[in-house]
Amino acid sequence: MPDDLLKTVLLPLALILLMVGMGMSLTVADFRRVLFAPKATLVGVFLQLVMLPVLAFGLVYLFKLPGELAVGLMLVAACPGGPTSNLISHLSKGDTALSVTLTAVSSVVTVFTIPLVVGFAMERFMAGEAAIELPFGKTLVQLMVVTVIPIAVGMWIHAARPGFSQRMSKPVNVMSMVFLALIIIAAVLKEKDLGAQIAAVGPAVVVLNLGGMVLGFVAAGLMGLVKAQRIAISIEVGIQNGTLALAIALGLLESAGLAVPAVVYSLFMFVSGAVMIGWFGRGKTTVP
Repeated sequence: MPDDLLKTVLLPLALILLMVGMGMSLTVADFRRVLFAPKATLVGVFLQLVMLPVLAFGLVYLFKLPGELAVGLMLVAACPGGPTSNLISHLSKGDTALSVTLTAVSSVVTVFTIPLVVGFAMERFMAGEAAIELPFGKTLVQLMVVTVIPIAVGMWIHAARPGFSQRMSKPVNVMSMVFLALIIIAAVLKEKDLGAQIAAVGPAVVVLNLGGMVLGFVAAGLMGLVKAQRIAISIEVGIQNGTLALAIALGLLESAGLAVPAVVYSLFMFVSGAVMIGWFGRGKTTVP
């Protein structure tokens, strides 16, 4: 399969389908809920969009990651949550409504913050290397096309045809994720020294994932939020949309090396998610 077709057509198409499926599970109320639970939402958004990239920045130095892997880790930290975090939050008896709201809000806000975070990371960690161009305006438009607009289309479908949306949301998500996984595997497997890169970035990815969860749970507790909210925020901060990170690395930035941290992250988050479900899923929580 030609690389140009894979990166410029198939990969964005798969991501758009995934975002439409995600939008079909959202409503305007998920955004309006911010007005009714501003404290929990603001805490979650701040931890996810500010503190997680700060944590990733520190891990780059702690684990002495080389340029592409460093930027790839920052890209993962800059991404929003996704449908996976909502499902894990629900099964862990977290505040599912808060989880969905955080995903909805962060999916919109990160369209503006991802270019800033990744641009900063490239300037900081890839100086002297074959730097990858990341023009802010172009990247912003591309992210709008593959995330915000498809989510809005999915929400419109949900509002206009709720029965159809409920029937098709899951099949669309499954189909697009399988499609996306096959494309990503085809692209990443071409990367040289893939095993060595995974070994190098693996520990940092694990600490980012688990550290984000601990950060979310502890900080939310210090802010006086109830257990269900702490669980939801912990999962939203700890489990990012690795699929989006992969698509940006391969489709927008056209770098398989930048995608390696997202590949490892996307696999490990199911392990940590299963632990959260096993730990909290059997308990009783109170949703405000």
